[in-house]
Amino acid sequence: MAYPETEVTILDQITISNHLRDLGIDNIRKEIIDGLTSKQKQISSKFFYDDKGSKLFEEITRLPEYYPTRTEKSILKKIASELMKDLKYVDIVELGSGDCSKISILLKAINPENIETINYLPVDVSQSAIQESAEELVKKFPELTINGLVADFINQIDLIPSESKRMFCFLGSTLGNFNAEVANTFLKNLSQNMNQGDTFLLGLDLVKPIHILYDAYNDEQGVTAEFNKNILNAVNEIIETNWDPNDFEHYAFFNTSESRIEMHLKAKKDISVKSPFHSSSISIKKGEYIHTENSHKFSFEQIKDFEKTTNLTIKKIYTDSKKWFALVLFVK
Repeated sequence: MAYPETEVTILDQITISNHLRDLGIDNIRKEIIDGLTSKQKQISSKFFYDDKGSKLFEEITRLPEYYPTRTEKSILKKIASELMKDLKYVDIVELGSGDCSKISILLKAINPENIETINYLPVDVSQSAIQESAEELVKKFPELTINGLVADFINQIDLIPSESKRMFCFLGSTLGNFNAEVANTFLKNLSQNMNQGDTFLLGLDLVKPIHILYDAYNDEQGVTAEFNKNILNAVNEIIETNWDPNDFEHYAFFNTSESRIEMHLKAKKDISVKSPFHSSSISIKKGEYIHTENSHKFSFEQIKDFEKTTNLTIKKIYTDSKKWFALVLFVK
């Protein structure tokens, strides 16, 4: 797995620094191999987003069954002027930034006279995603300064500069991909890294009828299935294996007791692969599952509980008319 240059200047107002090497490729490989050799095999959902995975996810967000992205964007459009009209001399930090379609809604609502005072810091594991988004954004907002961070924001939150007032954005209900322990640890770490007066805009998918949830992760075109299987291609590159995604079936269902969608890969046959970074073969039996993602759905009671977890104050909760999705504004 090759790392890009540590720091790249794309244009005068775009700089991207890559900090993934700081985590150590050996640790990343160990995490993957430990997951694939555990009793319940698993691969962290953060490995979905190689170049192909990022493009597939963008395709997912446009599917008719996949409501979260369009619902969240509809809320952003309604609240953008309220959130951004007087904003200036602020760092806007977007965690897990991906494409720039959501942040563009917020940036568009900033007074044009103030845009040159804004520093946008996208944080993502994909350098190509940050670069593509940054180049698109400076076409729309030529006065905007962009300082991208290629990093794992779960473990590298302290890399985010803290000299200026900051508005953190964590959109797309990505928090729902974490289990409760990791989510709470992340929120506590973020809160500890925030300064007095910093704000935090958090997107959360809400509990809703199960058939709506099921269809969103089992689309008729099979794009989500391809996205799920592609995680094996990303793993192959990192631990130098030869998993064949076509040897697996996509399996997604709603776990009622945990209030979450679960995504798995089900082996169609007995499979054994070798990695130069593991002493023995990595095997999976026909019918066995690799757990690739959770997507928790939240209640308003759980959202209120985040105040206790984070020691942040909820300033306002914004929702759509169906109450399918929420954007929660916290303040330190």
